[in-house]
Amino acid sequence: MVVRVAGPSFDEWATARVPSLLRFGYLVTGSVDAAEEAVQTALAQALASWDRVSGAGDPERYVRRMVANAHVSGWRAFGRRVSPVAEVREATDLVRDPSDAVARHDAVWRVCRALPERQRAAVVLRFYEDLDYPEIAATLGCAEATVRSQVHRALAALRVELQRQEADDA
Repeated sequence: MVVRVAGPSFDEWATARVPSLLRFGYLVTGSVDAAEEAVQTALAQALASWDRVSGAGDPERYVRRMVANAHVSGWRAFGRRVSPVAEVREATDLVRDPSDAVARHDAVWRVCRALPERQRAAVVLRFYEDLDYPEIAATLGCAEATVRSQVHRALAALRVELQRQEADDA
């Protein structure tokens, strides 16, 4: 006889994980509003199929992928691109510590926000989510070579911009 231990209910799980999902959504989208929209879409889908999602072994990873997919679907559905702006709104919920490490972290994400959406999504999925290139390609709906190219271009752009900023500060 196999006894199945019930996992947390959707409400319990979502209440505990929403802040983390919003941070992840912000990193993927570069916008608090877009992050909230992607997380809301993913949570609505997760609720509708919670038995399957919670049975996947790692519901948070599953829902994070749903957040990334929701954002990608938004690109496809509306065919719009977000243009970087000169002044970036502070995300005070995400950045609370005023130390130098946080300032450097903030500088990196400001530069990341200036990346094109696909490059930013590829970098976040590769280095924040630690997905491999085939998984990123499946998530973004493109070829693995395209993902590698996007990550390479994004890292080169980040390196150049961060070096320029360091030279300006010196």
